[in-house]
Amino acid sequence: MSTQIREIVFDTETTGLSPQRGDRLIEIGCVELIDKKPTGKEFHAYCHPETTIVGAGAYDVHKISMEFLEGKPFFRDIAQDLLDFIGDATLVAHNARFDMGFVNMELERAGRKAIPSTQVIDTLWIARKRVPDLAKHTLDYLCDHFGIDKTEREDKGHGALLDSQILAEVYFALVVDREQKLFSAKKDKKTSVEIKREFKEPRSFEIPVADLENHMSFISGMKKTFWKKGE
Repeated sequence: MSTQIREIVFDTETTGLSPQRGDRLIEIGCVELIDKKPTGKEFHAYCHPETTIVGAGAYDVHKISMEFLEGKPFFRDIAQDLLDFIGDATLVAHNARFDMGFVNMELERAGRKAIPSTQVIDTLWIARKRVPDLAKHTLDYLCDHFGIDKTEREDKGHGALLDSQILAEVYFALVVDREQKLFSAKKDKKTSVEIKREFKEPRSFEIPVADLENHMSFISGMKKTFWKKGE
C-alpha cells in the first residue's frame, strides 16, 4: 500500500500585523493537497475579532470591514472544525511565521494547543532558495514568474481562501514542476536535434510501518529542518 502525502495550504487575513499587540485573525482559508495536488476539499471561515477595529492598512489589503464581520462566529466557535480539517497534515503557508503567529494566538485564546513549527512548511523560504534571482518573493511576483493567473486577486483583493488556492499552484510549481522540467525537451549539442524526455510518475512502494515510525522519530529529533530555518 502506497503512502500518500496530505498537506494543507492555508492563508489568513487579520485586523493588523501583530498578534502581540492585540491584532486578531478575521479570515482563514485552507486547501487540501494529496501528493501536492488539490483534492477539492477546502475549509473557509470568517471570524469576528471581538474588537471594534480593523486597521486601515489591513482593510486596504483585504477589504473586510467590521460591518461585514458583524454576526460572524468567534474563532473559538470554529476552532474544532479547523483542527478536524487539519488533522495531522503538514501545513503550508507563504511567510508562515506571520500566519502561524495569528493561528496559534487564536488557538491559545480558545484553550487549544499551539501547532508546532515542525508541522509547517514556509513557501517563502523555498522560493528564496529555488528562485534566488527574483526581485521579490511575494505571491504576486511568484505568480508572474511561474505564469499563474492572479487576475481574480487583482480584481477582488486579497482573500484567505483565494490566496490559498493560488499558493497551492505556486507550491506545486516550486516543488514539483521544477523537478519535472529536468525531463523536458532538450537538444543534442552536436546535431541540434530535439531530444524528448517524458516525465513518468514515480512508482509506489510499500513502506513497512516500522520504517515509517523510525523515520518520524528521526525527524522529531532534528533541531533544524528547512521549514524551521530562522528560528
